[in-house]
Amino acid sequence: MLLDQNGVLSEEQAVTTTAASTHVVDLTAAGNFVPGALFALCRVDVDFATLTSLTVSLETAANSNFSDATELASATFLAAALTAGKQLLAVAVPAGVKRYLRAKYTVTGSAATAGKVSCFLTDTVDMH
Repeated sequence: MLLDQNGVLSEEQAVTTTAASTHVVDLTAAGNFVPGALFALCRVDVDFATLTSLTVSLETAANSNFSDATELASATFLAAALTAGKQLLAVAVPAGVKRYLRAKYTVTGSAATAGKVSCFLTDTVDMH
């Protein structure tokens, strides 16, 4: 699996309330981008506690402030499934992406008292 620091959206980001990833990827910064050649992978680094569920979304936008955000993919997980090592999202970056990509984490229920995630772009993903 190829991992480049410029493709990291979140690195062990603490998620206690709804938040965007700490980093945004500018797909034009590295030259031409080929849709479908990259995967977005998100995983739990530290077990979550007290929330009801977490939705992980991949968003794209033409503006870096995401005022025109479009959701590309999302998945929702109940608290019991949010354990360290759990793969939350593993999707091919689809055609139609705009210039910027980010992850968004939506907390449902009480604020989480613990929980960290990492999300990044890579060239391949283990789908088992």
